[in-house]
Amino acid sequence: MELTTAQSQAQAEAQARYVLRFQSLFHEGRAYAFPCDAQGHVDLDALSDKARNNYLYARAVIGREVAMPAVEPTFH
Repeated sequence: MELTTAQSQAQAEAQARYVLRFQSLFHEGRAYAFPCDAQGHVDLDALSDKARNNYLYARAVIGREVAMPAVEPTFH
């Protein structure tokens, strides 16, 4: 059975998980990354206290220490 492009894309999206990534402006390879949905919504209640604090910090320093966040798929 051959899948159409739309079906293939829908299957890939169903298998994909996403992270919201805040890339460091000063240290290549360093970033904050948090699990999110395809639209970039982070479930704060699902984060640990430390992760929640890091998320709120990353949001507060956008443009000063980290770049605008980007939603990136991760496949498992």
